This record gives sequence, structure tokens and C-alpha cells, in this order.
Amino acid sequence: RAAAVLGTQEVFFAVLATTATLVAVFVPISFLPGQTGGLFREFGFVLAIAVFLSSIVALTLCPMLASRMLTNASLHREKKGLGARIGGVLSRIYQRSLHFCLDAPLVVLLAAVLFAGAAFAMFGQIRQELTPTEDRSVVLLRINAPQGVSLDYTTSQMRRLGDLIQPLRESGEVISTFERSGGGGQMNSGFMVITLAPWNERVRSQQEIQAQIVGLARQIPSLRVFAFSPNSLGIRGAGSGLQFALVGNDRAALGDAADKVIEEMAADPRFQQARLSVDPTQPQLSVAIDRTRASDLGIDITGLANTMQAMLDGNNIGDVYVGDRSFNVKLVSSSNPVNDPTDLENIFLRTSDGRYVPMSTIATLTERSVPPSLSREQRQPSVGIVTSMRDDFALGDALRQVQDIAAPLLPPGARVVPLAEAATLNETNSGMITIFGFALVIILLVLAAQFESFVSAIIIMATVPLGLACAIIALIVTGTSLNAYSQIGLVLLVGVMAKNGILIVEFANQLRDRGLSVREAIEQAANIRLRPVMMTMICTVLGGVPLVLASGAGAEARIALGWVIVGGLGLATASTLFLTPVAYLLLGRFITPKVEEEARLHRELEQAVQPGAEPAE
Repeated sequence: RAAAVLGTQEVFFAVLATTATLVAVFVPISFLPGQTGGLFREFGFVLAIAVFLSSIVALTLCPMLASRMLTNASLHREKKGLGARIGGVLSRIYQRSLHFCLDAPLVVLLAAVLFAGAAFAMFGQIRQELTPTEDRSVVLLRINAPQGVSLDYTTSQMRRLGDLIQPLRESGEVISTFERSGGGGQMNSGFMVITLAPWNERVRSQQEIQAQIVGLARQIPSLRVFAFSPNSLGIRGAGSGLQFALVGNDRAALGDAADKVIEEMAADPRFQQARLSVDPTQPQLSVAIDRTRASDLGIDITGLANTMQAMLDGNNIGDVYVGDRSFNVKLVSSSNPVNDPTDLENIFLRTSDGRYVPMSTIATLTERSVPPSLSREQRQPSVGIVTSMRDDFALGDALRQVQDIAAPLLPPGARVVPLAEAATLNETNSGMITIFGFALVIILLVLAAQFESFVSAIIIMATVPLGLACAIIALIVTGTSLNAYSQIGLVLLVGVMAKNGILIVEFANQLRDRGLSVREAIEQAANIRLRPVMMTMICTVLGGVPLVLASGAGAEARIALGWVIVGGLGLATASTLFLTPVAYLLLGRFITPKVEEEARLHRELEQAVQPGAEPAE
């Protein structure tokens, strides 16, 4: 019991410090706005509550169990077991290695800086995407037919596509299909939802089946089919490929630049189905009036638009109410219907002298293709481009490649603006900078308040950059992308690294209060706290192993999170065990032991109460 009480007293401050640090990190990031904050809301609160409850267990239940279960006999057997002998050998190896590192602290510091610098220099090699490619057992098709076609034509072509997919339904890979044509008021657009069999009931992955469906759609030249899949987080635009817009002041110049950008993208096999987001081939009939000739003939052109409207589709002239129902009344022409654009030229207009002349006398009809709508981004004219990408081509890399392609082709004053998933990716990346900034500042302030020293806080935080560098190396080696899940793992890594640093620095401060030098205190603290640090590391890494080995539905997300924990924390063990003692050796001399602070306070109090001391005015 005495050992349990003394052990609890020894680790009491360390447990409180680690708990306060982790809670102070995870709670504030849960209040971040936007989609980035939504990703971390549940994660932050759950982890903060779990850490808080675990600290209560560590300070209450664990000492009680230790006093009851750890008897002298069990401790005696533990020292002679195989695990104890292996642990003893590893402990002696660590003692020698640590002694060597403390003899050459500048060499260790230089090696750490070079390693971290090399890792951050390779950061650009990491694929960046919003979410990893997942097997959601659903394929979505966005379908476009030529502009100007009827709804019946679009529906018939979509049925042809459904017939091509029928063999997949017969094989059991596709369970059902849902088709809708004419969406958004556009007769030439359609949408199809293809539900696949569960992942454990089919041999091929969703991506393989999706690629086959896209290949089948190429057999219908009249359709342009864009395939994508939903994401598990419900993030806006995720899974819909790369979408961006060229934004500037001259719409015509933007259109020419967009055509050139699409040509360059088509030459890159990593881009697939690059096209304008709005098809500019909608037929339009333009009527140009020769006002001078109309004036010479005495033709009043003020009512010409209403006349043409009546001939084409009719004019609304009122409503008729029958009971509780309302009916529109249209004025339409019952003779000479307009069935062809050339029929407009045969509309006769009355001149001032009572004669009738065909409209072709004063008007010229021109047929041309135009986009059905003119888009704007950031209050400026824009031309949108959308493309799908090869599976091994990440969204962040694709966006950077597009910006490089468009840079020499854009007119003066124009720029590339990411849309949909690409815009969300930029928002998430900028949000992550805010998150890490919050985390680092909060950890530094909380540690400084707890240790009453900024130097101690800086020593603990010295391992965080190297830990992030280890995570970057782990992502590069395993080929894992930087996505929403791996970013969560990075935040978790920051907290765990700070926790392990606290265990060593806090005990070193205790030893210095007992009169040991900086070198002796940190060397003994690192050796004594080796086991709890390694237990924390090993338990966390082993907890992430099931994530790395995950398979099946949703495994991609768990693997991304697992590799950051397993690889990053596993490699970062050395930074805690060696870099923290070295940092303490270099900076610990600026930390005044609490014993000296208390002695100084007592001296000042004694001087203040000495006889003859004059009170302050």
C-alpha cells in the first residue's frame, strides 16, 4: 500500500499535466467552424472525455488494484522471467545509447534537424485528396446528351445504357439501377444510380466495375457519361472528380483559353473525360433587325417581339377561372405554323402604306451555338471545366497540374478557381493549418502554466516537429494519401508526443529539486521513465495495427488513420527517448528548480519581517 501511495504521488502531476494537455488540444478544435470543424467535432469531444475518465482511473482504481494484486511474490517472479531479461538487455542498450547522445548533444540536434528538414521537403510527394477511394457499393452516373434534343430522346439513350449494363445485373454484381432524365429542367441531362452487391458478395471492386460501365457507355456516341461515387463523410463535392473554373473579365477569351486547357489535359493520360462543365452547343436563332430599312418601309418594330412570340409559342393574355381552378389564355396563330426556322422569314409585316412584306425584308436569321447559361464565380465571368482522374492520380496533384497547364494559357487578369471537391480540399488544408496552430499554441500555453516555465514547455514541444516528420515518412513509404482521416491521426500524434515528453521532463524536474545536476537528472529520468514511455508507445501502436490490417467496406479510411499512428508514432519513439533528453540537457540550465525558488522566497520573507525593517509607503 505504501508503494501504491508513493507511486501515485510521484506520477500525480504528470497525469494531471498530460490530461490537461490532451483535453486542451482536443476540445478547442471541436469548435472550429465549417466542414473541417465538423470532421473533428465528434473526434475531439470523445477523445477529451475518454482521456479525462482515464486519468481518474489512473489516480484511483489503478493504485488500489496495484496495492492488492502486486505482491512480493509476483514481483519476484517478474524480475526473473524471460520478458524481464529481454527488457533488461534493451534497457542497458538504451542507457549506453542515451549516454552517447548526451555526450554529443549538438550532433543529435543536427541529425534531428536534417531528418525533419528532409521529411518536410518531401511533403510535396504525398498525394493529397479529400477522402481516400472507398468501395461504397454505389456508382453514380451524370449523363448528358447533345443540346437541343427532346426528353424522349434522352430517355431512349439512357435505356440503351441500361441494356448494356444488364449483363452485370445478371451476373449479380449490380443489384438495381435507378434512372432519371430531364433533371434540373434540362431535357438533355440525366442521372443514374447503380447499386452494387455488397463487397463480400462480389469478386471485383467498385472501381473495376465503374471502369467497365464507363467503357460500356462509350458505345453510345450520343451520350457523355461521367461516373463518380459518394464518400463516407458526406463532404460537399467529394468523389465528383476535379472541377475548376477559369475566372476573368473577358468571357470570350476565357472560352478560348478553356479549349486550349482541355486540349492539354487530353494529352495527359492521367486526366480522363476533360470537358466544359456547361456544353456550349445549345442551338440559338438570332434575329437581327435592319432598323434603317424598317424605318424606310414604315414598319413599326416595337411589337415585333410580341408578334414572334405569338407565332412561336403564344402570348399569355389573361386567366379564366372556372370554379376553384384557373386556366391560362394564350393568343396563338392558327395559320402558317412555325415548324422550321426558315418559316420565320415568311411572317408578313404591314408597312405604313398598307402593303405586306416578308420579315426577311428587314431581318436576318442567324443560327449559332451558345451555352445554356452563363456562369459566374466570385462575381466575375467564368468558364467551368470538369474532369475525372486515373485512380493513382490524387486530387491535390491534379489541381496543381491543372494550374501549371493553365498558367501560360490564361488571358491577362484571369485565374484558376477550384470548385466542388477541389474547393473543399483547399478549405480543409487551410483549416488544418489553423488546427495545428491551435494545437501547438494551446499545448505550449498549458504546459507553461503547469510547469510554471516556458522553457519546460519548449523542451516538451521540441519532439513534435520530428514526430510529424516521422508521420510524413510513414505516409510516403506506405503510399498513403494525406486526407481527412490521416489529418485526424496527425492531430492525435501531436498529443501523444507531448504526453511522452511530459513523463520525462516532469520527473527530471523532480530529480533536480532533490539536488541533482541537469545531466544527472535527465539521464536518470529518461532511464527510469523508459518503461512507461515504451508502454504508452507500444500500446498505441498495437492499437493502430488492426486499422492497418483492416479489409472490406470502409477499410481505406481506417488504413489511412492507422498508418499515421503505427508508422508515425513508431518512428517517433526515438525522438522522445533521445531528443527530449538532449533538449533538456541544452535548455534545462535555464530552468530554476522549485527548491531554489522556495528558498529564495523564504529568504525574502525573512528579510521582510526582520526588526527595524521600514514598511513600504
